[in-house]
Amino acid sequence: MIAVLMALISKEGRPYAGIEIHKLPVALQQVLNELPRNIVIAHRGTTYWAPEETEAAMRWARDVGADYLEFDLQRTRDGVLIALHDVNLRRTTDIAEVFPERADAPVSAFTLDELRQLDAGSWFNETYPDRAKKEFVGQDILTLEDVIRIAEGYRIVRDEQGRRIYEWGTDGKKYTRYEKDPQDSGNRPGIYPETKEPHLFPGMEQDLREELERLGWYHIQPGKMKKIEVPQGGVGIANTIARVILQTFSAHSLVELEKAFPRRIPTCFLLWLGNEPSDLKENTPKAYAAKINYAVAHGAVIIGPSIAGSPNDYADLLAPWQGEMIYRAGLAIHPYSFDTEEQMAEYTGWKNRCPQEGRVDGMFTNKADMTIQFYQQTLMSAYFKSNAALGIPDNIQRNKALFHGYRDMSE
Repeated sequence: MIAVLMALISKEGRPYAGIEIHKLPVALQQVLNELPRNIVIAHRGTTYWAPEETEAAMRWARDVGADYLEFDLQRTRDGVLIALHDVNLRRTTDIAEVFPERADAPVSAFTLDELRQLDAGSWFNETYPDRAKKEFVGQDILTLEDVIRIAEGYRIVRDEQGRRIYEWGTDGKKYTRYEKDPQDSGNRPGIYPETKEPHLFPGMEQDLREELERLGWYHIQPGKMKKIEVPQGGVGIANTIARVILQTFSAHSLVELEKAFPRRIPTCFLLWLGNEPSDLKENTPKAYAAKINYAVAHGAVIIGPSIAGSPNDYADLLAPWQGEMIYRAGLAIHPYSFDTEEQMAEYTGWKNRCPQEGRVDGMFTNKADMTIQFYQQTLMSAYFKSNAALGIPDNIQRNKALFHGYRDMSE
């Protein structure tokens, strides 16, 4: 595949020729070999069908058959890791009504109990009335533990008004009560957390490791991780050694993740074209190679570049020559974020009916149902990256029971 890609790129003058690209060391190759290919990564659960990073979005992504639940990590004033994308709470909550004098304060200025007073779902109904659901009203902000428990097949226990029901632990702390989800379709996805704005949360990488250890999703000895029962035929990533993939845009956080996780687990270095300290400053072969080499030097086994196309119209950081550079280093590619079949056709090589042009090992997608269907019904076997080393089918999407759109998650 690489030889063919190099031949194709040579027609463009091989812009990377003469630029040194470091190879993934053997120890990290072994980490990468534990990771399945052709995976569907549910970006914020879904940004299309439900309020992003809420219980509704995560339960939907789990039940539709996503292989990983993706979310952004931030930390509350009292030290709890939560799932939320924006540092400012205005876009996705009613912060302006609940705490008007603090409406522009960052997430880190609030305790978890304060954040739990916010409605994180009604904004979606107002913004997307054609996709509005009554159950989205009153959705609240999730913790890392909430996402993991959803991945394990549970849901949050709530009263008739939709408010959480808590129980007190022996340590005197208040904990959310969970129950087996009656709508659970039997899938047990992994999780794909991002250290979001980590410069605002010093030490969050170590906090992440400690919380994953507490919940049984990380251990220095993988055989001692929590065993997750997987119903027959369900997605079973949660019970594998690759149940967690770490990700970050931050060069500093990548180093801190390497320190915090002495047993290396799959880690993705995300790429964005911009002017922030860790951004790719210019989309040139030399600058791109420097990002790849930094990733290799600090424990990443995956590159996560932005892709072109509507509705986001991000910078295209995965042109064919860039895909070849990443593969030349021995890393995998998880691009973000797929919203259309046209995008999937482009980056898998299906557009030109040329498997050798494929430069995707997993997709961050805002519509996991659409992406699973594309894998199931459109792509042919030649377009799949091999999962032979794991003893599983190349097309791990093939037998998933698929529902389209948003299925009501209430009883």
